[in-house]
Amino acid sequence: MDEFAAQQVTIIGTGYVGLVTGTCLSHIGHSVTCVDIDEAKVRRMQQGEVPIYEPGLEELFRTELGSGRLRITTDLGAAVNGADLIFLALPTPQGADGAADLSAVLGVAGTLGPLLTSSVIVVTKSTVPVGTGDKIREKLSSSTSVEFDVVSNPEFLREGHAVEDCLHPDRIVVGARDEASFRRMRQLYAPYLESAEQLVEMDVRSAELTKYAANSFLAMKVSFINEIANLCENVGADVEAVRRGIGPDERIGSQFLQAGIGYGGSCFPKDVEALLYTANENEYDFKLLKSIVTVNQGQKERLVEKVRAHYGDLRGKKFAVWGLAFKADTDDVRESPAFYTIPQLLDAGATVVAYDPHAIENTKRQLGEPEGLHYADDKYAACEGADALLIITDWREFREADISKVTQHLSSPVIFDGRNLYDPAAMAAAGIHYESIGRAVLES
Repeated sequence: MDEFAAQQVTIIGTGYVGLVTGTCLSHIGHSVTCVDIDEAKVRRMQQGEVPIYEPGLEELFRTELGSGRLRITTDLGAAVNGADLIFLALPTPQGADGAADLSAVLGVAGTLGPLLTSSVIVVTKSTVPVGTGDKIREKLSSSTSVEFDVVSNPEFLREGHAVEDCLHPDRIVVGARDEASFRRMRQLYAPYLESAEQLVEMDVRSAELTKYAANSFLAMKVSFINEIANLCENVGADVEAVRRGIGPDERIGSQFLQAGIGYGGSCFPKDVEALLYTANENEYDFKLLKSIVTVNQGQKERLVEKVRAHYGDLRGKKFAVWGLAFKADTDDVRESPAFYTIPQLLDAGATVVAYDPHAIENTKRQLGEPEGLHYADDKYAACEGADALLIITDWREFREADISKVTQHLSSPVIFDGRNLYDPAAMAAAGIHYESIGRAVLES
């Protein structure tokens, strides 16, 4: 393996990927400058405030900021001056047609060329469709005479585990055109690598496709176990037992086999759609991807279907909702199942009192406070006087909640669990009407 060589690194974009990547690269000894156009956000970060909730990030960020190895700025020109590597960690949201919106990535690429003063490698960290590296290269070639290369280095960070994933990756994928660029990336990541096999080298287009393939495969696992869960309810089987039976098979693996109410977040929904768009553009009928999208959309309706089946008319009902983030250990609410569940309940004439440990402010920014929706300061307060509790997110504090205290606050002991947090037999023994995903409803 190539030996570590400290480098001047610029990270453009300070979202989940950019901020975590920059902080971790600083932590292993590189000199890192993170750039963002949001002046207010940059000022807060310069004072040590982390704009996202991610376990372990705030402490590490403040340490690196204090060391002087990590800097935050809005000055793109100063940030790229003398940089060895420039990472593009910009958003690529889903467009109306399903394609990834590359306006931020290509916009920065167009701005970057005239600012370059010395040989540099531009590293695409954003999730981008096949061929984006060529487009970036064209943008730069038309606006600079400086020698450069464009490398694809997709991220595989899990929100809620991003710092751990960054510092201890299972693999690092690098797509490049020549040995010099591969060598520079090996030197950059040397402290992360326990073996040479961890760094997977390939061409740029294959690296771009690898990220979409990985996320789409994981989305497929989620959709598959949810289909099995729905079948379990029809045949009287238990999806948790099935999961335990297939997960230890190393050909299958136990991760992403938790039945629930669908995947959400910033990656799976848009990446599956973007890969489907790429397939359509290249005249390939990717039937499996279409099914993944259909299954996941239906699964997000599953909890409300159970509520309707139990109550019938929901007018005048009051429901407590635990969980607004799309998953535990993050404040990210993008494509959260809660954003499908809550509007359906409100439209049916019910009122909702919602609680989440970290995602309430982000929810207010996206959903606002429409009539019938209220927010609680803690999980038990959300249950006060509610006809039932709906669990949307698998936060640990929900898993460890005092169920007797929950039922004391509810007007009736009814729980609809979209994340299978509790044992149905224990709930029945406690006199609770408990409905989950893919498991029988046991009555006391």
